[in-house]
Amino acid sequence: MPSPVLLLREPTADGPDKYESAFTQAGYTPISVSVLETVLVNVPKLKDLIVKGPTSAGIEGVIVTSKRSCEAWREGLKLAVDTNGTGAEGWLNTAFYVVGQTTQASLNEVFAEFDLPPPDVRGQESGNAAALAPFILKDLKERQPPLVHPKLLYLTGDKNRDTLPKLLKEGGVELVELQAYKTQGSSLFEKNLEAAFDSVLASPGQTFPHSASAFLEPASWWIVYFAPSAAAFVTPILQKHFILSPAASTLADTSASSSKALSKAKVAAIGPTTNTFLLEELKLQVHAMAPKPTPDDIVRVIKRYDANG
Repeated sequence: MPSPVLLLREPTADGPDKYESAFTQAGYTPISVSVLETVLVNVPKLKDLIVKGPTSAGIEGVIVTSKRSCEAWREGLKLAVDTNGTGAEGWLNTAFYVVGQTTQASLNEVFAEFDLPPPDVRGQESGNAAALAPFILKDLKERQPPLVHPKLLYLTGDKNRDTLPKLLKEGGVELVELQAYKTQGSSLFEKNLEAAFDSVLASPGQTFPHSASAFLEPASWWIVYFAPSAAAFVTPILQKHFILSPAASTLADTSASSSKALSKAKVAAIGPTTNTFLLEELKLQVHAMAPKPTPDDIVRVIKRYDANG
Protein backbone atom coordinates (compact mmCIF):
# COMPACT_ATOMS: atom_id res chain seq x y z
CA MET A 1 0.00 0.00 0.00
CA PRO A 2 1.36 3.49 -0.84
CA SER A 3 2.43 5.48 2.19
CA PRO A 4 -0.51 7.50 3.53
CA VAL A 5 -0.14 11.23 4.06
CA LEU A 6 -2.46 12.87 6.59
CA LEU A 7 -3.17 16.45 5.49
CA LEU A 8 -4.41 18.54 8.41
CA ARG A 9 -6.60 20.84 6.36
CA GLU A 10 -10.04 21.07 4.79
CA PRO A 11 -9.99 19.72 1.23
CA THR A 12 -11.27 21.77 -1.67
CA ALA A 13 -15.01 21.27 -2.03
CA ASP A 14 -15.60 22.60 -5.55
CA GLY A 15 -13.12 20.53 -7.54
CA PRO A 16 -10.01 18.33 -7.28
CA ASP A 17 -7.90 19.26 -4.28
CA LYS A 18 -4.44 20.41 -5.39
CA TYR A 19 -2.63 18.90 -2.42
CA GLU A 20 -4.38 15.55 -2.72
CA SER A 21 -3.74 15.47 -6.46
CA ALA A 22 -0.05 16.27 -6.02
CA PHE A 23 0.47 13.52 -3.45
CA THR A 24 -1.52 10.99 -5.48
CA GLN A 25 0.56 11.70 -8.57
CA ALA A 26 3.70 11.21 -6.46
CA GLY A 27 2.56 7.75 -5.38
CA TYR A 28 1.21 8.54 -1.90
CA THR A 29 -2.26 8.06 -0.43
CA PRO A 30 -3.46 11.47 0.80
CA ILE A 31 -6.09 11.84 3.51
CA SER A 32 -7.47 15.32 4.21
CA VAL A 33 -9.13 15.90 7.57
CA SER A 34 -10.51 19.29 8.61
CA VAL A 35 -9.04 20.47 11.89
CA LEU A 36 -10.98 23.70 12.43
CA GLU A 37 -14.61 24.72 12.50
CA THR A 38 -16.33 28.07 12.47
CA VAL A 39 -19.09 28.76 14.96
CA LEU A 40 -21.40 31.74 15.22
CA VAL A 41 -21.22 34.01 18.27
CA ASN A 42 -23.17 37.01 19.59
CA VAL A 43 -26.31 36.06 17.67
CA PRO A 44 -28.60 37.54 20.39
CA LYS A 45 -26.72 40.86 20.16
CA LEU A 46 -27.09 40.87 16.40
CA LYS A 47 -30.78 40.06 16.79
CA ASP A 48 -31.22 43.08 19.04
CA LEU A 49 -29.57 45.32 16.44
CA ILE A 50 -31.79 43.92 13.71
CA VAL A 51 -34.96 44.45 15.74
CA LYS A 52 -34.04 48.04 16.69
CA GLY A 53 -33.27 48.84 13.08
CA PRO A 54 -30.54 51.03 11.59
CA THR A 55 -32.16 54.36 12.36
CA SER A 56 -32.18 53.95 16.14
CA ALA A 57 -28.43 53.26 16.16
CA GLY A 58 -27.61 55.81 13.46
CA ILE A 59 -26.18 53.09 11.20
CA GLU A 60 -25.79 54.06 7.55
CA GLY A 61 -24.63 50.69 6.25
CA VAL A 62 -23.48 47.16 7.05
CA ILE A 63 -20.14 45.63 6.08
CA VAL A 64 -20.36 41.91 5.31
CA THR A 65 -17.09 40.43 4.06
CA SER A 66 -17.65 36.67 4.30
CA LYS A 67 -20.19 33.91 3.91
CA ARG A 68 -19.97 33.32 7.65
CA SER A 69 -21.15 36.87 8.29
CA CYS A 70 -24.11 36.20 6.01
CA GLU A 71 -24.90 33.08 8.05
CA ALA A 72 -24.75 35.17 11.21
CA TRP A 73 -27.20 37.67 9.70
CA ARG A 74 -29.52 34.77 8.84
CA GLU A 75 -29.46 33.44 12.38
CA GLY A 76 -29.94 36.90 13.87
CA LEU A 77 -32.86 37.53 11.55
CA LYS A 78 -34.39 34.14 12.34
CA LEU A 79 -34.13 34.83 16.06
CA ALA A 80 -35.70 38.25 15.52
CA VAL A 81 -38.65 36.72 13.68
CA ASP A 82 -39.08 33.91 16.22
CA THR A 83 -38.92 36.10 19.32
CA ASN A 84 -40.17 39.48 18.16
CA GLY A 85 -42.28 38.70 15.13
CA THR A 86 -40.26 41.21 13.15
CA GLY A 87 -37.50 40.90 10.62
CA ALA A 88 -35.25 42.98 8.44
CA GLU A 89 -37.83 45.32 6.95
CA GLY A 90 -36.05 48.30 8.49
CA TRP A 91 -32.83 47.31 6.76
CA LEU A 92 -34.16 47.12 3.20
CA ASN A 93 -32.98 50.64 2.40
CA THR A 94 -29.63 50.22 4.12
CA ALA A 95 -26.48 49.66 2.06
CA PHE A 96 -24.72 46.32 2.55
CA TYR A 97 -21.05 46.53 1.54
CA VAL A 98 -19.48 43.25 0.40
CA VAL A 99 -16.12 42.26 -1.10
CA GLY A 100 -17.31 39.93 -3.84
CA GLN A 101 -20.17 38.43 -5.79
CA THR A 102 -20.11 35.23 -3.72
CA THR A 103 -20.90 37.20 -0.57
CA GLN A 104 -23.54 39.14 -2.49
CA ALA A 105 -25.22 35.89 -3.59
CA SER A 106 -25.17 34.55 -0.02
CA LEU A 107 -26.75 37.73 1.31
CA ASN A 108 -29.43 37.68 -1.38
CA GLU A 109 -30.25 34.09 -0.39
CA VAL A 110 -30.70 35.11 3.23
CA PHE A 111 -33.17 37.87 2.38
CA ALA A 112 -35.05 35.62 -0.06
CA GLU A 113 -35.35 32.97 2.65
CA PHE A 114 -37.50 35.43 4.63
CA ASP A 115 -39.51 36.54 1.57
CA LEU A 116 -37.73 39.88 1.49
CA PRO A 117 -36.56 41.70 -1.65
CA PRO A 118 -32.81 41.71 -2.35
CA PRO A 119 -30.81 44.07 -0.11
CA ASP A 120 -29.02 47.14 -1.41
CA VAL A 121 -25.66 45.47 -2.03
CA ARG A 122 -22.66 47.60 -2.99
CA GLY A 123 -18.94 47.03 -3.54
CA GLN A 124 -19.25 43.51 -4.92
CA GLU A 125 -16.68 44.26 -7.63
CA SER A 126 -13.99 45.34 -5.14
CA GLY A 127 -12.58 41.86 -4.56
CA ASN A 128 -10.73 42.55 -1.30
CA ALA A 129 -10.78 44.73 1.82
CA ALA A 130 -8.09 47.11 0.58
CA ALA A 131 -10.22 47.95 -2.46
CA LEU A 132 -13.52 47.94 -0.59
CA ALA A 133 -12.45 50.65 1.88
CA PRO A 134 -11.97 53.45 -0.70
CA PHE A 135 -15.18 52.35 -2.41
CA ILE A 136 -17.10 52.76 0.85
CA LEU A 137 -15.54 56.15 1.57
CA LYS A 138 -16.43 57.39 -1.91
CA ASP A 139 -19.95 55.99 -1.66
CA LEU A 140 -20.56 57.64 1.71
CA LYS A 141 -19.19 60.95 0.45
CA GLU A 142 -21.62 60.94 -2.45
CA ARG A 143 -24.69 60.31 -0.26
CA GLN A 144 -27.45 62.90 -0.35
CA PRO A 145 -27.92 64.56 2.01
CA PRO A 146 -24.22 64.51 3.00
CA LEU A 147 -23.33 62.40 6.03
CA VAL A 148 -21.55 64.33 8.78
CA HIS A 149 -20.37 61.41 10.94
CA PRO A 150 -21.16 58.17 9.09
CA LYS A 151 -21.48 55.05 11.18
CA LEU A 152 -21.34 51.48 9.81
CA LEU A 153 -22.03 48.10 11.37
CA TYR A 154 -19.12 45.73 10.68
CA LEU A 155 -19.67 41.98 11.17
CA THR A 156 -16.29 40.41 11.89
CA GLY A 157 -14.65 37.11 12.74
CA ASP A 158 -11.95 36.49 15.31
CA LYS A 159 -9.13 36.65 12.76
CA ASN A 160 -10.03 39.67 10.63
CA ARG A 161 -7.14 41.82 9.51
CA ASP A 162 -7.17 45.49 10.48
CA THR A 163 -6.80 46.79 6.91
CA LEU A 164 -10.44 47.69 6.38
CA PRO A 165 -11.15 49.19 9.83
CA LYS A 166 -7.94 51.22 9.73
CA LEU A 167 -8.66 52.74 6.31
CA LEU A 168 -12.27 53.53 7.20
CA LYS A 169 -11.45 55.11 10.54
CA GLU A 170 -8.76 57.22 8.89
CA GLY A 171 -11.49 58.34 6.49
CA GLY A 172 -13.71 59.51 9.34
CA VAL A 173 -16.06 56.53 9.53
CA GLU A 174 -17.22 55.25 12.90
CA LEU A 175 -17.45 51.46 13.04
CA VAL A 176 -19.74 49.43 15.25
CA GLU A 177 -17.78 46.19 15.22
CA LEU A 178 -19.60 43.01 16.22
CA GLN A 179 -17.81 39.67 16.18
CA ALA A 180 -20.22 37.32 14.45
CA TYR A 181 -18.16 34.14 14.27
CA LYS A 182 -14.96 32.52 15.50
CA THR A 183 -12.70 29.68 14.46
CA GLN A 184 -11.91 26.86 16.85
CA GLY A 185 -10.70 23.29 16.86
CA SER A 186 -13.20 20.99 15.20
CA SER A 187 -15.36 19.08 17.66
CA LEU A 188 -15.54 16.34 15.02
CA PHE A 189 -11.82 16.05 14.32
CA GLU A 190 -11.20 12.75 16.09
CA LYS A 191 -14.34 11.19 14.67
CA ASN A 192 -13.46 12.36 11.16
CA LEU A 193 -9.89 11.17 11.61
CA GLU A 194 -11.02 7.66 12.45
CA ALA A 195 -13.50 7.74 9.57
CA ALA A 196 -10.63 8.67 7.26
CA PHE A 197 -8.64 5.70 8.57
CA ASP A 198 -11.59 3.44 7.80
CA SER A 199 -12.05 4.73 4.28
CA VAL A 200 -8.40 4.33 3.30
CA LEU A 201 -7.09 1.42 5.33
CA ALA A 202 -9.99 -0.92 6.10
CA SER A 203 -11.61 -3.33 3.72
CA PRO A 204 -15.40 -3.13 3.17
CA GLY A 205 -17.31 -4.00 6.31
CA GLN A 206 -14.21 -3.84 8.52
CA THR A 207 -13.78 -1.12 11.11
CA PHE A 208 -10.54 0.57 12.01
CA PRO A 209 -9.38 -1.09 15.23
CA HIS A 210 -7.21 1.27 17.25
CA SER A 211 -4.28 2.76 15.42
CA ALA A 212 -2.64 3.16 12.05
CA SER A 213 -0.09 0.43 12.78
CA ALA A 214 -2.79 -2.23 12.63
CA PHE A 215 -2.38 -2.10 8.86
CA LEU A 216 0.94 -0.46 8.14
CA GLU A 217 4.61 -0.88 8.84
CA PRO A 218 6.05 1.49 11.45
CA ALA A 219 7.14 4.92 10.28
CA SER A 220 5.19 4.71 6.99
CA TRP A 221 2.83 7.60 7.77
CA TRP A 222 3.42 11.27 7.07
CA ILE A 223 1.49 13.99 8.90
CA VAL A 224 1.50 17.45 7.30
CA TYR A 225 0.80 20.46 9.52
CA PHE A 226 -0.54 23.56 7.79
CA ALA A 227 -0.92 26.14 10.57
CA PRO A 228 0.21 26.75 14.16
CA SER A 229 -3.36 27.62 15.18
CA ALA A 230 -4.46 24.03 14.57
CA ALA A 231 -1.29 22.25 15.65
CA ALA A 232 -1.73 22.63 19.39
CA PHE A 233 -5.32 21.41 19.18
CA VAL A 234 -4.82 18.30 17.03
CA THR A 235 -1.50 17.00 18.36
CA PRO A 236 -2.84 15.42 21.59
CA ILE A 237 -5.49 13.65 19.52
CA LEU A 238 -2.94 12.47 16.97
CA GLN A 239 -0.81 11.09 19.78
CA LYS A 240 -3.56 8.60 20.54
CA HIS A 241 -2.85 6.99 17.17
CA PHE A 242 0.77 7.85 16.40
CA ILE A 243 4.14 8.28 18.01
CA LEU A 244 5.33 11.76 17.11
CA SER A 245 9.05 11.96 17.82
CA PRO A 246 10.43 12.96 20.25
CA ALA A 247 7.16 13.03 22.20
CA ALA A 248 6.79 9.25 22.57
CA SER A 249 7.29 9.47 26.34
CA THR A 250 4.88 12.37 26.80
CA LEU A 251 1.67 11.06 25.27
CA ALA A 252 -1.41 12.72 26.74
CA ASP A 253 -2.89 9.40 27.86
CA THR A 254 -0.10 6.88 28.36
CA SER A 255 -2.32 4.36 30.09
CA ALA A 256 -4.73 4.26 27.18
CA SER A 257 -1.89 4.18 24.68
CA SER A 258 -0.01 1.31 26.32
CA SER A 259 -2.54 -1.23 25.07
CA LYS A 260 -2.18 -0.08 21.47
CA ALA A 261 0.61 -0.70 18.99
CA LEU A 262 1.12 2.85 17.81
CA SER A 263 2.72 3.66 14.49
CA LYS A 264 5.56 6.14 14.31
CA ALA A 265 4.71 9.02 11.97
CA LYS A 266 6.99 11.49 10.26
CA VAL A 267 6.04 15.14 10.50
CA ALA A 268 6.14 17.79 7.77
CA ALA A 269 5.47 21.53 8.02
CA ILE A 270 4.02 23.68 5.25
CA GLY A 271 6.39 26.55 5.99
CA PRO A 272 8.84 28.20 8.42
CA THR A 273 6.22 29.62 10.80
CA THR A 274 4.53 26.27 11.34
CA ASN A 275 7.91 24.56 11.49
CA THR A 276 9.09 26.88 14.29
CA PHE A 277 5.89 26.35 16.27
CA LEU A 278 6.18 22.57 16.05
CA LEU A 279 9.82 22.62 17.12
CA GLU A 280 9.76 25.27 19.82
CA GLU A 281 6.25 25.10 21.25
CA LEU A 282 5.20 21.46 20.76
CA LYS A 283 8.73 20.03 20.90
CA LEU A 284 8.07 17.80 17.90
CA GLN A 285 10.69 16.60 15.46
CA VAL A 286 10.00 17.97 11.97
CA HIS A 287 11.33 15.72 9.25
CA ALA A 288 10.56 17.96 6.27
CA MET A 289 9.62 21.60 5.68
CA ALA A 290 8.35 23.12 2.46
CA PRO A 291 10.26 26.28 1.45
CA LYS A 292 7.02 27.61 -0.03
CA PRO A 293 3.40 26.75 0.92
CA THR A 294 2.54 24.98 -2.32
CA PRO A 295 1.53 21.39 -3.14
CA ASP A 296 4.61 20.81 -5.29
CA ASP A 297 7.00 22.08 -2.62
CA ILE A 298 5.63 19.96 0.21
CA VAL A 299 5.55 16.85 -1.99
CA ARG A 300 9.10 17.51 -3.14
CA VAL A 301 10.61 17.72 0.36
CA ILE A 302 8.74 14.63 1.54
CA LYS A 303 9.86 12.61 -1.48
CA ARG A 304 13.44 13.79 -0.92
CA TYR A 305 13.34 12.67 2.71
CA ASP A 306 11.91 9.26 1.79
CA ALA A 307 14.49 8.80 -0.95
CA ASN A 308 17.40 9.62 1.37
CA GLY A 309 16.05 7.65 4.27
